[in-house]
Amino acid sequence: MIKRILVALDPDSDSRVATQYAVRIAQQTDARITGLAVVDTQNIEASSRGGGIGSMHYAEKLRENLTQETREQARRLIAQFEEHVAGVGVRHVEIVEEGVPFERIVEDMKYHDLLVVGCDPHFFYGHPKQRTNTLAGIFHHTVGPTLVVPKKHRMVKKVLFATNGENSASRAIRRFVGLRPFGGEVSIEVLFIHEKHQQVDAEFHLQLTKDFLEDHGYDVHVSAMQDEHRAKQILAHADDMDIDLIVAGSTTSKSITGYHMSKTTEQLTDNERFAVFVEH
Repeated sequence: MIKRILVALDPDSDSRVATQYAVRIAQQTDARITGLAVVDTQNIEASSRGGGIGSMHYAEKLRENLTQETREQARRLIAQFEEHVAGVGVRHVEIVEEGVPFERIVEDMKYHDLLVVGCDPHFFYGHPKQRTNTLAGIFHHTVGPTLVVPKKHRMVKKVLFATNGENSASRAIRRFVGLRPFGGEVSIEVLFIHEKHQQVDAEFHLQLTKDFLEDHGYDVHVSAMQDEHRAKQILAHADDMDIDLIVAGSTTSKSITGYHMSKTTEQLTDNERFAVFVEH
C-alpha cells in the first residue's frame, strides 16, 4: 500500500513528468505527495574552492553566490510543483533541504513508500548539465523502491518484469505487487534472461513467477531469451511488446570515486522511453 510518495525535484523537464506520475499514483492510492528540492552544498563547496590564501576571499564570495542562486532555484522548483499539483485533488507538502542530494533523499525515503525521480537527475542547480552519481547513491542506500520516469508521461497498462533470477529482481516484483502503484488491472510480461546452460532453470523459474503473479490477480505472459546484451534486449523487448513500465532489480557498487551502477542498471534507468520501477 502506498500512502506517501516522495518526488525529487530537478530543474529539467523530468521533474514535471515525475510529478505527473506521482499524481496519477496518488489518485489511485489516496497517497500524499512530498515535493523535495535539495540545495547541493557539497558541489557548491567543491566548485568554489580557491587556489590559495589570496583567493580564499573570492572563493567565499563565490560560495555565497552559488548558495543563494541554488536556494532561489529550489524555491522556484517548489513553486512549480505547487502549481502543478494545485487543483488535482491530492494531498501534498513541499520541503527544501540542504546537503548531499542522495543522502537527503535516502533519509526522507525512510518515511515514504515510493521515490519518483527523473531519468537524468543532477540536483546541482547551478550547472544543470553536469552529470552526478545521485541515482547510484540512492539505489545503494535507500530502503524503498524508486520509480525512474522517462521524458514523456504514459499511462501504465502493460508492465515488463525483467529478471535473471537474482534476489534483487525478485524483491522488485514482490514490492511492485505489494504496493500496486498502478492498480491491479495492468498486465505483466515476464522476461527471463538466462545463460546458455540455464534453459531448464529459466522454464522452471518462469512457471513459478507466473503462478505467483496470477495468484495476485494479474494477467501474465512469460518468455525467455539467452543473455547477450541484457539491457538492449530488455529495452528491445519492451518496444516490441508496447510496454509502459519496466520492473527490475538494481546492482550498485562503491569505489573511491563514489557509487556506481552496473552497466545493465545504468542503461535501463538512462533510457528516455520507459518508466523503470527499481528495487535494490
